[in-house]
Amino acid sequence: MEPETRSSGTAAQKEEQEKPSTTREGVSRSYIDREHPIGGQMSDIVRGLFLRTRLPWLLEHHARIPVLALFSFVNGCISIGIMAALAVVTHSPFIFPSLGPTAFLFFYTPTAPSASPRNTIIGHAIGVAAGYFSLVVTGLTMAGPALAVGVTWPRVIAAALSLGLTSGLMVLLKSPHPPAGATTLIISLGILTKPWQLLLLMVAVILLTIQAFVINRLAGIPYPLWNPPAEPADPSANKRKS
Repeated sequence: MEPETRSSGTAAQKEEQEKPSTTREGVSRSYIDREHPIGGQMSDIVRGLFLRTRLPWLLEHHARIPVLALFSFVNGCISIGIMAALAVVTHSPFIFPSLGPTAFLFFYTPTAPSASPRNTIIGHAIGVAAGYFSLVVTGLTMAGPALAVGVTWPRVIAAALSLGLTSGLMVLLKSPHPPAGATTLIISLGILTKPWQLLLLMVAVILLTIQAFVINRLAGIPYPLWNPPAEPADPSANKRKS
């Protein structure tokens, strides 16, 4: 009987931990645990936006993961939908694949260094510069995209060089932004190669960053204006020194 009692107690404790603890606003301050593999900081954004729009009942009466998934779906559609609509109206490439992971970083871990405006804009700028440089070096600025004309040895060199330069320069300039690795390949593989296209690419990155700033600040998230937030000091380091 004792093992059954312990197991039932453990299950009850787990169920209790999964329930959000309500505040005066009626919504959990930690809607989902930050260490949860799904949560990230998206839960804080959802809570903040729903409190601001007076919809806390959505958080109180519905399972957490489906609500976060629904928010992620709607936000993803809006984020890229705006850029896609702009591309249709202007007949310009305001949308490209690496905007997707950038948007996800903005609303999943908005206070992570890689999601800061500085790292995002500088990271993509590095990717653009490295990609175009690789085209110039290999003589591919006027060549068709690899998907249409096939992969050649110069294209292999361009792709490898662009990603290597992007990775190294992001580390050197302390501005890591993983989606920039996709941006540089978009260019070095010949998908976007004209200077005016690359300029619009950066404009799209800036517009998406502004959108992230507005939404995160509306949700009460301390999303930075430019630089990544300062990392908290590690107390264990002081203990080791002493």
